[in-house]
Amino acid sequence: MVDFSLDKRQQEIVEKYRDFSERWIVPNRMKYDASSEFPWEIVKAAYNDKIINGSVPQELGGNGYNIFETGLASEELGYGCTGIGICIDASTLALTPTFLAATEEQKKRIYGEMREKKAVAAYALTEPNAGSDVQGISSTAIKQGDKYILNGHKRFITNAEVAEYITVFALTDPERGSRSLSAFFIKADLPGIIMLPKMDKMGQRASVQNEIKFENVEFSEDCLLGREGEGFLIAMKTFDRTRTGVAFAAIGNARAAFDYSKEWAKNRIQFGRPVTALQGVSFMLADMATEIEAAKMLSWRAAWAFDAKQRDMSKLSAMSKYLATDMAMKVTTNAVQVMAGEGYSKEHPVEKMMRDAKLSQIYEGTNQVNRLVVSKHILK
Repeated sequence: MVDFSLDKRQQEIVEKYRDFSERWIVPNRMKYDASSEFPWEIVKAAYNDKIINGSVPQELGGNGYNIFETGLASEELGYGCTGIGICIDASTLALTPTFLAATEEQKKRIYGEMREKKAVAAYALTEPNAGSDVQGISSTAIKQGDKYILNGHKRFITNAEVAEYITVFALTDPERGSRSLSAFFIKADLPGIIMLPKMDKMGQRASVQNEIKFENVEFSEDCLLGREGEGFLIAMKTFDRTRTGVAFAAIGNARAAFDYSKEWAKNRIQFGRPVTALQGVSFMLADMATEIEAAKMLSWRAAWAFDAKQRDMSKLSAMSKYLATDMAMKVTTNAVQVMAGEGYSKEHPVEKMMRDAKLSQIYEGTNQVNRLVVSKHILK
């Protein structure tokens, strides 16, 4: 028999992250959306409450969550605010290549400093001419003696200007192209790292994204993760782990918009009765609830497949990412529609939730690229 209930540990994770979200994120989400400032006070609180770096092994200072447990945590952060939640989750994204490929010595050094400084990291993969096309990366890291010299240009890098470390992908042998793509974990304050002004975005405004230029940035060979030429594999394995987290966060955002618009509609009197008595509105709410539940079930399936080391985990991860984020865009848009003019007003958070949902369809592989991933799996 299939069991869809959470065990005691999983329920405790949900309650822990829900409590943190209610205390720290929900009361501050509109403030940070308006100011577009990085929420350092919330990130520091996340360290104090052992919320951040949940999937990092316990011996390295994390909670040792598996992918399903990490997803449950991301959903509760997303319910509070996906913009603030991604400030926490994007640091985990940047650290994922380290526990996939770093040596034990590298891990102790990296995580020790991250914990001590209560810092965040950034994941620098995307370039102006290489977004979803990872094989189009042109940044180079050429080895000279026992050092590497990095040159290139990265774009849309989350946490960039506030990061202590940057995971950066570059070619170590340009003549071999993407087959020489390699991953490095470097300090963000190295000479030659030029941080351009942060983007002014439509949604998820608490999260900062920058362009970064690397001009003859020099670092030691012990910054290499794994071996030269393993960068593409590391990047793809990273996305297999994190795409379900994006799906769970989008589900949280959709749930929040649904709950808010539903409660508003139950108390909104039109034509002498609550608008929920109108079939047009009640059917919209029914569709929203059904679509949230359907996306959640696929995301649970994808997370379980990864934790069980199923062969179809990459396909299911991509499926869950694009289904859940497309769903979140639809549900948050309908939440605005249910509330009509009130929903479009900044007096209520659903317009923010709709703006936030859009970005989730774009990062960690656009939903079109994730459909391409799925099609390759089902047609090979």
